[in-house]
Amino acid sequence: MSTASTGTMAVPRWGAPRDLSLRAPLLAGILLAAMLALAAPPARAEEIHVGVAANFTAPLKALAARFERESGHRVLAISGSSGLLYAQIKHGAPFDLFLSADEERPALLEKEGLAAPGSRFTYAVGQLVLWSATPGLVDPEGAVLRGGRFAKLALANPKTAPNGAAAMQVLEALGVAGQVKDRLVQAQDIGQTFQFVASGNAELGFVALSQIVSGEKERGTAYWLVPQALYSPLRQQAVLLARSAGKPGARAFLNWLRGEDARALIRGSGYGLE
Repeated sequence: MSTASTGTMAVPRWGAPRDLSLRAPLLAGILLAAMLALAAPPARAEEIHVGVAANFTAPLKALAARFERESGHRVLAISGSSGLLYAQIKHGAPFDLFLSADEERPALLEKEGLAAPGSRFTYAVGQLVLWSATPGLVDPEGAVLRGGRFAKLALANPKTAPNGAAAMQVLEALGVAGQVKDRLVQAQDIGQTFQFVASGNAELGFVALSQIVSGEKERGTAYWLVPQALYSPLRQQAVLLARSAGKPGARAFLNWLRGEDARALIRGSGYGLE
């Protein structure tokens, strides 16, 4: 093997520096791959399981669609009465978040150690309406409740659905609870209440304003927006469940619900805000 003299040290000719032009594409590719790896999201997309009060089903669908586009996470919701969802959570239902129609049940979960401390907040304030699918039956003051021009009045189960409890407060405040007692049709939740009225099984029903605003009602129907003074405020609270306290996607969605984009959508869906 021949060598080239460099003073007192011989350097093999095969050890001399080579032309790096052939390596440039390879080095550039390695560098690009490293940069992409550093720029990639640190967390994987998650499935977020939400137990949501029936009155908030339609708004949550719109909120979830927007959040999914922005985050890459997927929101899966199960709706029902707040009382039923609370009972399911107590028995181990695999929800990550609970969006209740009241503040009582999320507070109970927090007290019982089933909710992540500090995660509870009011995401919406519900508004109750008296609605009919029969044009002209409901007047702007709700006087139809005293007039008796109906056979059935639907409302959600007051024991498990906050909107149903609010409806009973309205009837008592108006002094007609005894008068309409035998005409009441009790639904499992406010979603079923809406269906009772829409199908004609009940001429009237107490539902959420959001169900009317969402376009679920037929054209030509009317409703009475019940004055807030007739029932206790329907502060709807959300909470992160303790089992999912370490789930980044669930925390991200809960935090997103506090943001201005989400609040604007909630307000436009027929809810008040605090």
